[in-house]
Amino acid sequence: MATTPASTTPSSSDVGSAPAEGVITDKAVADARAMIGLQLRPEGPYLQDATPDTLRNWCNGIGDLNPLYRDIGYGASTRYGTVLAHPMFPMAFGWLGRTRWGLPGVHGFYAGNDWELFRHVRPGDRITAIERVVGVEEKQSKFSGRLVLQYVEACYYNQRSELVARALGTCTRHERKAAREAGKYKEIEQHQYSDEDRDRIDAMILDEPKNVRGANVRYWEDVKEGEALPTIARGPLSLMDTMGFLVGCGRGHTHGVVLQAAVKHPGHFFRNPEAGGGVEYTGIGHHRESVAKEVGVPGTYDYGPQRSSWMCTLITNWMGDAGYLKRVRTEMRRFNIVGDTTFCKAKVVRKYVKDNTALVDIEIAAENQRGEVTTPGLATVALPSRDAKLPAFVDGAQVDLELPLIR
Repeated sequence: MATTPASTTPSSSDVGSAPAEGVITDKAVADARAMIGLQLRPEGPYLQDATPDTLRNWCNGIGDLNPLYRDIGYGASTRYGTVLAHPMFPMAFGWLGRTRWGLPGVHGFYAGNDWELFRHVRPGDRITAIERVVGVEEKQSKFSGRLVLQYVEACYYNQRSELVARALGTCTRHERKAAREAGKYKEIEQHQYSDEDRDRIDAMILDEPKNVRGANVRYWEDVKEGEALPTIARGPLSLMDTMGFLVGCGRGHTHGVVLQAAVKHPGHFFRNPEAGGGVEYTGIGHHRESVAKEVGVPGTYDYGPQRSSWMCTLITNWMGDAGYLKRVRTEMRRFNIVGDTTFCKAKVVRKYVKDNTALVDIEIAAENQRGEVTTPGLATVALPSRDAKLPAFVDGAQVDLELPLIR
């Protein structure tokens, strides 16, 4: 009698009781490199349609108060005739650039991205995306020893197949056991603020709308190299902030939706004993301290795309409605744990004209209350010029920054 082969169909029994403890092997790295050039099935889509509601909800999730991105009446009175999407809104399509491929069971962290922006997203637009693998590198770190850097390129299009934005996404892959045992951040504890500290942070946050440039045109000629931008504050980071970002991104997975995903990709989920065996994503360390510590993080921590968006808000507040954010790059160098405050700072480092457009380069940095730079980066902004020979513009489609693929 013939023996019936064991079923290879995934089932809920394949979901383990703890996050997988994958190992970075030569074969796993080679298999990841073999994927270079392949197009990935995008995660999501989550928020694909731009509407006044989705645009405002995204702003709520990142704490952006600029009326150009959230107030229909204000938008109607601007040169655009409508409210616009915050420049990072395409990220809500699915956080493209995060780790979802290769190196099974090896934990991944969002390490930053580099956005080049071409066109505004407006209500009525529908975003699609093409994501492809463009690079894999190996490095050594104090956090986990051997690590792998993975690079993907995401191109975002509107319903007219016009390129809206192109982003280089970077993620780092770490063995959970190695990161846990290295204990690089084990001495860090949740910060304790004085009443004066909290009052100062609260005042910065409540006063931020006063520094939104808005309809007051910022001309290129009036900007000076070395000029500092008004600092913005985000924090102390709380569960309201991290959960609010998920809501702003439309990422609400529950019950059968989660279980179906876990059955399909059991390595990305586990049955958490703290939840009575309920299924949770391996990234739940953003909300559960025990899971964060299992991968060497001292506590629950923010979402990288969330922090990238804060840095973008720093620039858009300053440039005004008439400016256009052409590029923004952020690198996640340190964790931002619950209780930390992020002070987003910037200064102008260069002024120049390219493709008949007046541009400024800006050095940006996020600094925590310990004085540590958690997120270095840079931005490029197009500003109106008083030089009548330079044409007017409404977006950045006319400028080619000639960026290399991996940078």
